[in-house]
Amino acid sequence: MSVLTRDEAQTRAKLLDVHRYTIELDLTTGDDTFESATVIRFALRADADTFVEVKPAELRSVLLDGQPLDPETLDGNRLPLKNLTAGDHELRVHARMRYSRTGEGMHRFTDPTDGETYVYTQLFMDDVQRVFAAFDQPDLKAVFDLTVKAPEHWTVLANGITDHLGDGLWQAAPTPLISTYLVAVAAGPWHSVRTEHRGLPFGIHCRRSLAPYLDTDADELLEITRQCYDRYHEKFDEPYPFDSYDQAFVPEFNAGAMENPGLVTFRDEFVYRSAVTDTERQTRAMVIAHEMAHMWFGDLVTLRWWDDIWLNESFAEYMGYQTLTEATRFTDTWTDFGVSRKAWGYDADQRPTTHPVAPEAVDDTASALLNFDGISYAKGASALRQLVAWLGEKDFLAGINTHFARHKFANATLADFIESLATTTERDVHAWADAWLRTTGVDTLTPTVTPGDNGTFTLTVAPTGSRPHRIAVGLYDQDLGDNEGHLTLRERLDLDVPHTTPQPIGKRPALLLLNDGDLTYAKIRFDTDSAETIRTSLSGLPEPLTRAIVWNALRDAVRDGELPATAYLEAARTHLPHETDLALVQGVLAFAATHIADRYVTPDERPAALATLSALCRDLIRRTEDGDHPGLRLIAVRHFIAAAAHPDTIAAWLADGTVPGGPELDPELRWRILARLAVLGATDEAAIAAELDRDPSATGQEGAARCRAALPDEETKAKAWDAMFASDNLSNYLFTATAQGFWQPEQADLVRPYVARYYDDAVTVAARRGPAIAEAAGRWAFPAHAVDTDTLHLGEACLRDAEPIPALRRKLADQLDDLGRALKVREM
Repeated sequence: MSVLTRDEAQTRAKLLDVHRYTIELDLTTGDDTFESATVIRFALRADADTFVEVKPAELRSVLLDGQPLDPETLDGNRLPLKNLTAGDHELRVHARMRYSRTGEGMHRFTDPTDGETYVYTQLFMDDVQRVFAAFDQPDLKAVFDLTVKAPEHWTVLANGITDHLGDGLWQAAPTPLISTYLVAVAAGPWHSVRTEHRGLPFGIHCRRSLAPYLDTDADELLEITRQCYDRYHEKFDEPYPFDSYDQAFVPEFNAGAMENPGLVTFRDEFVYRSAVTDTERQTRAMVIAHEMAHMWFGDLVTLRWWDDIWLNESFAEYMGYQTLTEATRFTDTWTDFGVSRKAWGYDADQRPTTHPVAPEAVDDTASALLNFDGISYAKGASALRQLVAWLGEKDFLAGINTHFARHKFANATLADFIESLATTTERDVHAWADAWLRTTGVDTLTPTVTPGDNGTFTLTVAPTGSRPHRIAVGLYDQDLGDNEGHLTLRERLDLDVPHTTPQPIGKRPALLLLNDGDLTYAKIRFDTDSAETIRTSLSGLPEPLTRAIVWNALRDAVRDGELPATAYLEAARTHLPHETDLALVQGVLAFAATHIADRYVTPDERPAALATLSALCRDLIRRTEDGDHPGLRLIAVRHFIAAAAHPDTIAAWLADGTVPGGPELDPELRWRILARLAVLGATDEAAIAAELDRDPSATGQEGAARCRAALPDEETKAKAWDAMFASDNLSNYLFTATAQGFWQPEQADLVRPYVARYYDDAVTVAARRGPAIAEAAGRWAFPAHAVDTDTLHLGEACLRDAEPIPALRRKLADQLDDLGRALKVREM
């Protein structure tokens, strides 16, 4: 299939004015395909040839201005429209389209719990062509009229309010001007909770088998929605621009959520079947806030081309965290951002595949798809947070509102955004944008503390990189006579970096912390005295966000080969038992487990690393025996299971159905234990089948696939490999679950023959099944445990010679860079 280039899109945008789509979808024609009939009314500004995109199973008929076109002229996904004259035209396209099993286009899912079927669209980037014919680029906005025929007992949701006309026929209200990739349909026997807020219909929806769990959380979900809606109306002059606000939790969704105007789709793991921590609830709330921000930045005002995707994602990321902090009970969201999302950005920005937040040019849609990463989200949001610190929130919001007023229901570029900001301030925002948005890499800030007269000291900060930074510097003193290691904030100094003169700081603090408050995007280092204070007193810092900055700095130092991985484990063992913030506990344990224990230490050192993690988790479990810290206990239990080197304890938990002192084992914990027992060779197919009988849900199916792939048996490994790479039967989620189970450090000898096979087989399946499976194959099916030069050389040869599709090439390049970094860390 041809990808759309930037030059082609610019040429077509100059030529076309698309007025209206009238779309009829028939979802009653079978399990594999559906019918799609589209009428496009458009005008040409000059005589010319052009093309429309469509990816059908069968192109049944095409009429252009009432005259038939030969369906055989379809070339890949492009239907040429020849010898058009200036003026108005009407194109009618009737096609049979395939349902997707990979989360692209019109995804179809049958719930194994009750046999009910659901379909929904994910049309992002260029997948609208899988559902109906379109001039598929973001700057050809149009009005969309949609009619859907569905089974009689289904409900159809769309961008606008839908009316049931009878006989399974649903009509959606016409949209305002929106881009093709934002059209949305979700159809099935949904369980719905509906309400109204400020005269606007609100609804939340999920599949019927999840109804009890949605009902349990409905008040919380709707309260978060109302709070964010109200806060955005305080921030933005432009009112919410659509006629309703539905949130549908859909199965087997590839992303976290999608900002379809009026119908946001979320992965339905956010409908919690099992116990979760409050940080996980906060994450769900942040996604709600993020997607609602898109209603303005992304939907009302849309990028002109995909080089400005950061304008959508960075803005929504920043606004989601900030609005959640301001408007809801989740008042400490920036700690979670710092310890999880920001680390994602730092990692992505240090790989060879890095790119500016705002690239100068993205040549085509395949290249654009690669930019949905930690840079467009986390780094971009960090840059905006720094912009607000530098510009001031009042001027920032004034610029945003100018931008909305100038470009509502239209498209805009980075230059338009910067110009809107420039109207509200005397500061040189163009220079700021050049320094922050057009450059790559992570700056590093290193302090030097110099003694002066009368026992006073001065501070000099040496930056690498060319970006300006406005930061706070925290000066922390040790509490006198305190044997617990508590630290007290003496003051925070505002500092612009680079700076020309040393900054007086008075007496030497026990800890000098650059970027206290985490308002900029940069790695930080410590002076010698501060490093010793951290070793002994990290947990004594008074604020979670401050501790997050320190933990991130330690993480960066390990990855950069400046701090032994075992020293990070020692810090975790010393300080994490005293930690109260759930996001920090989860973030530190996750890095210690998935990076240090699984990759950064050698196989000979791994048992000791797992023993340290087990002891740490055991301490946390003991600490939470009073029942006052259920979230902390849940995190500790999960990680204790994952680190178990022997099956006895967790097998006893599974047999008893509970952890002594709680919690009782819900489905999520039972599958976690069974997966670890499978890795350790302490369970079998019969036990997995019995657990699946107990939990036959979609999540149970994924758990069983993960467990089966993890069994240390040659035959089961071969079956799992063939399921992933030799057939197309696995959905996107079942492919991922199988991949997650397959590679295990404990089974390195057993799976060694598959390491060399991986590259050829991944290239083949990615080419055959497309970007979504390519992403899963590159992320989850990669042999990350195989930290050796042979694996690295095989991967380099694959990139050089095998021509993987762009989505897989990007993932492999990132994985190989991480592998090379792990090799260097091991050499410390």
